[in-house]
Amino acid sequence: MSQTYNGIPWMSLFIHIVVLFFAIILHEVAHGYVAYLCGDPTAKNAGRLTLNPLAHINPFGSIILPALCVILGWPGFGYAEPVPYNPNNLRHRRLDEVLVALAGPASNLLQASVAAIIYRVVFAVAKSNPSWAMAHANLLVAWVIPILSTIMVSNIVLAVFNLIPLPPLDGSKLLLLFLPDNLRRKFYTIEPYCMIGLMILLWFDPGIINGIIDGSMSFLLKLLIG
Repeated sequence: MSQTYNGIPWMSLFIHIVVLFFAIILHEVAHGYVAYLCGDPTAKNAGRLTLNPLAHINPFGSIILPALCVILGWPGFGYAEPVPYNPNNLRHRRLDEVLVALAGPASNLLQASVAAIIYRVVFAVAKSNPSWAMAHANLLVAWVIPILSTIMVSNIVLAVFNLIPLPPLDGSKLLLLFLPDNLRRKFYTIEPYCMIGLMILLWFDPGIINGIIDGSMSFLLKLLIG
């Protein structure tokens, strides 16, 4: 049996899928939790403020789409069931909508930061104690470093991608702070249809978004781990 798929080791692929899945779950839970703190109990009442994966699986986004990406050799992509919230319940809607939106990318940057701290501690220990590093070399090379690296990269990509100010991505909600009421209403009207346009852009001209993600990821990785 082949140990790789499209040149990628099966174990690396498995680690990437698991890390990405939980990064997306924490992203969605963060949206719902901040909405709850801002006065909207919709996600809490729906039982979505939980880390139980079963509560967040979207049949297409969490299973079918990632499987198609693997089968067809596309870049890994997927999403969890969006956490519901009612912006009409927010105490300070104009500001709170932005806080709810930014909570998702913030959770991903927090995960990347925690992984980076552990990464730096592991390297510091290995550098100061070579005999320990040699004794645990297989564990470090096969598991610890790949998992920590995957957590950092996957979460940075998710954060940067979602912060792009294009509807329906989280970064587009920053516009709501500055739009007058009539344009805000138009924003809500067109937002549900913008995913189609975003997918078309990603399919036919991914270079722009890839450039943004690659540049930002390089900068953030240098910032986190040097």
